Parts: sequence; C-alpha cells; structure tokens
Amino acid sequence: MLRWWMAGAGAEELRLGRPKRCTIHLGILPLIVFALVFFGYGFGSHRSQELGDSEAVTRMVYAQPKVLTPSRKDVLVLTPWLAPIIWEGTFNIDILNEQFRLQNTTVGLTVFAIKKYVVFLKLFLETAEQQFMVGHKVIYYVFTDCPADVPQVPLGAGRKLVVLTVRNYTRWQDVSMHRMEMISRFSEQRFLHEVDYLVCADVDMKFSDHVGVEILSALFGTLHPGFYSSSREAFTYERRPESQAYIPWDEGDFYYMGAFFGGSVVEVYHLTKACHQAIVQDMANGIEAVWHDESHLNKYLLHHKPTKVLSPEYMWDQQLLGWPSIMKKLRYVAVPKNHQAIRN
Repeated sequence: MLRWWMAGAGAEELRLGRPKRCTIHLGILPLIVFALVFFGYGFGSHRSQELGDSEAVTRMVYAQPKVLTPSRKDVLVLTPWLAPIIWEGTFNIDILNEQFRLQNTTVGLTVFAIKKYVVFLKLFLETAEQQFMVGHKVIYYVFTDCPADVPQVPLGAGRKLVVLTVRNYTRWQDVSMHRMEMISRFSEQRFLHEVDYLVCADVDMKFSDHVGVEILSALFGTLHPGFYSSSREAFTYERRPESQAYIPWDEGDFYYMGAFFGGSVVEVYHLTKACHQAIVQDMANGIEAVWHDESHLNKYLLHHKPTKVLSPEYMWDQQLLGWPSIMKKLRYVAVPKNHQAIRN
C-alpha cells in the first residue's frame, strides 16, 4: 500500500528530484488519522478472517513410513524429474483422501460416447460410481451425438452428470482427434469454473478397482500397458519429421496411453489446445500422425513432463495381457468388445 501511494501521489516529484509538497491542512489531520486507523483496522480484520488458519489433517493412525525401506523394490516409483509413478503400495489413500477433502476438491471426468460407442456408457458410469473418486465431488461430462441414448444411472451424493452434445465424424480417427479440440474448448468456457481437476477417459473401459485422488496432480499421463517394459526404440512414436508429433529415435521417456490422462483444468487446457493445434497443422500439411491424438499427446508429454505418472494398473487389457504378478491391482480395464452388439 505504501509503495503504491508513493508511486501514485509523488512519482513525478521523485522522478524529477523535487521535494513533495504537503497541502494537507493541519486542522483535518486528526480526522484523517482516525479514518486511516478505523478503515485500516476493518480491512485488516477482514483479511485475517479471509486468510484464517489452514485446516490440519485430523488425527490418523497408520504405519510409519521408513526412510530406509522402499515402498516397492520391483518397480520404478520415481521418474528422473522427480514425479512419482503410482503403483499399489506406494501411497496411503486415507491420508490423501483427507488432504483432498480439506481442499473441497471437485473432479471432472470427461468421456466421449459417439455414435455406436454409446453402448459402453452404462457400464462405464456404473463402475465409476463404485470405484472412481469415491467420497469426493464428481461431475461426469458426457460428450455425445446421441443425448437421448445416455442411460439413467443412479448417482451418489455430490455427483452429477452433464451431457454435452457434439457432432460425430465418419472415421473413428477423426472422432478421436477432435476430442482434443472439444476438451480444450470446454475447459476454457466451462470446466475452469466448475471443477478443480479433469480426468479424460475412453468409454469402452470399466473401473474394476479403486481409482481415487492418488492420481490427481497438475498433469498426469498413464503408461501404455503394451510398452511399459520396452525400450524407447520400440515405442510407436510418430517417426516422420514432417509431422508435428515427430519424436526422434534417441528421445522419449515413456509411451503414454491416450485413453487416460488429466490434471488441473489449466494444464489439461494447455495440453489439449496444443495437441489440437498440432493436429490442424498436420492436416494442413497433408499428414496424419500414426496414432492420431495419442501421438501428439506423447510429443506434448515429452516436452512438458507430467507431475505424476500412472502405472499400467490404471490402463490394462486382461484379455490380451493376462494378469502378471507385478500388477497388484487392475484398476481401469478394457471391456471385451462384442462387435455384433455394437453394430446392432
């Protein structure tokens, strides 16, 4: 306040080196002092009420963490840029639930149910109600071209469903790529004002175990179940330099799945907007990345390191990959496809 007053009231005199002139009549000085004290006290009191003391985590009883005992010895739990990799056994969900409860967190879950893929929506929502962010406020954002076909699924307290009508496209590749455009647009127009975090998921999946606030961070990606143990040379990055998704053979940290990513609304907005712009530029140059929006997602996360990385527990296909012993939980899994049912 003092620096602002000096800059505003006497900036010209200070710049020119002239002393400031005092034009205040001595008779009204006591009134000014009284006003400053009165309003200053009121302002200070209001600020102290606004700031207050932050709430502390309530008393909890749990096993003490041991500095010399790693939580998991069989997997990497920390990236070279110090982002945690989330596996079962690396976190205490009770502590995390309490922390996010104190923040009064609301989580948005976006899902695209376009054309015949709306048949997967009922199972997706039903299992989300059982396993996704249980005990926290959730808004399901369903993007669909068939709003009348969105099923009525009973929702718990503090949870609601919002249907966002969008157009469809002939090719599934175009549906997938335009997802980035839609999420970025609605993040700016709506999500920023309604939720704290966004989780972006594919609809032909189901939640088969707990998926909670342990995944929340400024920006997270999920390890692809087919490449989590592979060298970077085996990753199916876009390798053509003409594409905006191009990643050279000697670069790359992990291969991330396009079916499950998220973060704060602001960070998801930046990610999806950048991917959409890259896709548009590729289209103008007559090229389409090998794995479409997933290729652009991997390019973005290479240069904008995620602050959390989810293990393949959060993206798995048991029908194709079985259940290896390294996977203590299978949390978000592919639904076996009944293509005849989809066609019907």
